[in-house]
Amino acid sequence: QVKLVESGGGLVQTGDSLTLSCLDSGRAFTNYAMGWFRQAPETEREFVASITWSGSNPEYGDSVKGRFFISRDNAKNMMYLKMNNLKPEDTGVYYCAAKFGTALFDIPSQITDWGQGTQVTVSS
Repeated sequence: QVKLVESGGGLVQTGDSLTLSCLDSGRAFTNYAMGWFRQAPETEREFVASITWSGSNPEYGDSVKGRFFISRDNAKNMMYLKMNNLKPEDTGVYYCAAKFGTALFDIPSQITDWGQGTQVTVSS
């Protein structure tokens, strides 16, 4: 059974850093491009970052470019999101996402599987 489990969320202050993790269990991890979306209350789910199976050529949403960095460890079936210089507008539930195949993604309809989400709150 496919399962994506996020961890690492929490309450931080403006300017802090935080690293999210996602464990993908139950299948061949390298068959999937992986990434992150986030959603604040009463807003649509927003693309944050995605990465190919090999870890090359990551893509980022405009609001996080230069501050967030996505990576993966295929030996551990893990994906990470290092978030630096956090801002209050980064607050939301962060979802781990997987898409079967080699292509990157940036819209929710492309996603094969979702995690349950982890809350990130940035206080001002």
